[in-house]
Amino acid sequence: MQRVVFPNKILPYFLVAPQIILTMVFFFWPASQALYQSTQREDPFGLKSGFVGLANFRQVLSDPSYLNALRVTVIFSVSTAALSMIVALALAAAADKVVRGQSFYRTLLIWPYAVAPAVAGMLWLFMFNPAMGTFAYILRRNGVPWDPLLNGGQALSLVIVAAAWKQISYNFLFFVAGLQAIPKSLLEAAAIDGSRGSRRFWTIVFPLLAPTTFFLLVVNTVYAFFDTFGIIDSVTKGGPAKATETLVYKVYNDGFVNLNLGSSAAQSVILMVIVIGLTAFQFRFVERRVHYA
Repeated sequence: MQRVVFPNKILPYFLVAPQIILTMVFFFWPASQALYQSTQREDPFGLKSGFVGLANFRQVLSDPSYLNALRVTVIFSVSTAALSMIVALALAAAADKVVRGQSFYRTLLIWPYAVAPAVAGMLWLFMFNPAMGTFAYILRRNGVPWDPLLNGGQALSLVIVAAAWKQISYNFLFFVAGLQAIPKSLLEAAAIDGSRGSRRFWTIVFPLLAPTTFFLLVVNTVYAFFDTFGIIDSVTKGGPAKATETLVYKVYNDGFVNLNLGSSAAQSVILMVIVIGLTAFQFRFVERRVHYA
């Protein structure tokens, strides 16, 4: 491998400086501020704050509403990641077989990714609104008492479907790229050996997609934890009865609505630790089953 040598020793530092500055400004500085704020508690009038150590963390971890938000987040994240990846893989496998109109078909499947999360949430809310939604009318006509404004389980299902629909296009792009990277000679050899249909897909194609699947698993986990705030806020605002209040939405609700900055900062630190730990766990154990060709 040829080693790249810069004639000017200062040039490499100038090239990486913008990324380092962005990381410092938008990650390390806010993280340090949150860590500092999590050890503070303001007076009822918000005029001054005092050091309370780990009291905010103890209060958060003993709060039943926070434990409920943690449970909702686990259900929401696992369901969103699984649903979006399964549907995207099925669509990618179907798109890989399309010969005529291939570009047009793929373009249609990519469009939802361009929709903002809040707009995506409003689209699904209009379709399933119990007062004027088309699909809500169809469900009620078939005997399903649909009302996500009052039923927590239905509200959670609605935001899961909306969040998964928003992410399907992103997963679809990577699965299609992974399928196209598989050598055709390998598939032809498998067909000659008698491996066809679903058997060939699960024994040959899907194992070769392991690196792509692992990457998307990490990305979808982070997406479900953080980037779904707009969908939840536009569809349910964490209700009904906090049935759709995830950890990131509770951080916003306690910090910007209830103005409990110490508790909100402690929750954000815990959330950051959870995501870092979950990502490390995936790289430590899940990646062992990933085989790179």
